[in-house]
Amino acid sequence: MEGEIIVENLVKEFIIRKRKKGFVGSILGLFYTQKEILKAVDQISFKISKGEIVGYLGPNGAGKSTTIKMLTGILLPTSGKILVNGMEPFKNRIQYTKTIGVVFGQRTQLWWDLPLIESFDLLRLIYKIDKKIFQQRFDEYIELLGLNDFLYQQVRKLSLGQRMRADLAASLIHEPFILFLDEPTIGLDILTKDIVRKTILELNRRKKITVILTTHDLEDIKSLANRLILIDKGKIYYDDQIQTFLETYQTNKKVTIHLEDEFYFPDFLNSLNGFRIIQNQANRLYEIEIPKEKSVSTIIEMIQNTGGKIQDITVKKQELDEILKLIYKNKTIEL
Repeated sequence: MEGEIIVENLVKEFIIRKRKKGFVGSILGLFYTQKEILKAVDQISFKISKGEIVGYLGPNGAGKSTTIKMLTGILLPTSGKILVNGMEPFKNRIQYTKTIGVVFGQRTQLWWDLPLIESFDLLRLIYKIDKKIFQQRFDEYIELLGLNDFLYQQVRKLSLGQRMRADLAASLIHEPFILFLDEPTIGLDILTKDIVRKTILELNRRKKITVILTTHDLEDIKSLANRLILIDKGKIYYDDQIQTFLETYQTNKKVTIHLEDEFYFPDFLNSLNGFRIIQNQANRLYEIEIPKEKSVSTIIEMIQNTGGKIQDITVKKQELDEILKLIYKNKTIEL
């Protein structure tokens, strides 16, 4: 089906050749090397429906890029099944690539020494797009992505932000059903990130284009995606809505209290199960961490009952990036 991704029991193995260190090891390596099999992707399965925007996340070495390379047909799976737009990516490559768009943050599909507009002319010929249809699409992306000011510049003279906007337009000019984005906003300034994100959302809304997104910039995920697939060591550990993930794995909330006068209450807080002062500035501004199931009113009542006056108070739940740090760094949450 157009715009649909089906992955079943997908495996990708790499053979790593090891040899002993030093000169003797180099000599022996000419005749014998020890082989080790690395499973970069290990029996993963998921289905992405038409029009979904899915964040595909994991730490470095988790298997994200390997998965994307198999989905786009760059790598051949060791075993398992992949169907994208009803086709196997590694078969009939010419037909398949006409149905997908790909943006890799540090690579370009444009011609380095040509003016940008000539790169698009070549893309029109490669994808065999009718001139009238091409011009309509091209005009649309010029407006959406603000390309008009640098259409006649050589690609190599474009800034990173300009090139990324142009690459996004190039990946969409043939009207793909699915867009693969790998670090699409890496190194971009705030304004360019905003343009890229708004364009993706607009195209998803108007044309129901399916988007699978890998990134280390979690603002991309929060701005674009509503579903999260979490991978680590080649295995999927979570696949559901982002809101469900937050509700399930948020363990605490941070309360910031600004007091009118100096006030000291850490001894009281230490007696409360799970409450912890994590920042105290001049005894007037406190940042307190409390379990998510605990009520902020406990702190407010304690301050008021002992004569303290609250000037301001804010409550903030754990963000996506904080939860993922706990998972990947501290390993305090078992998925």
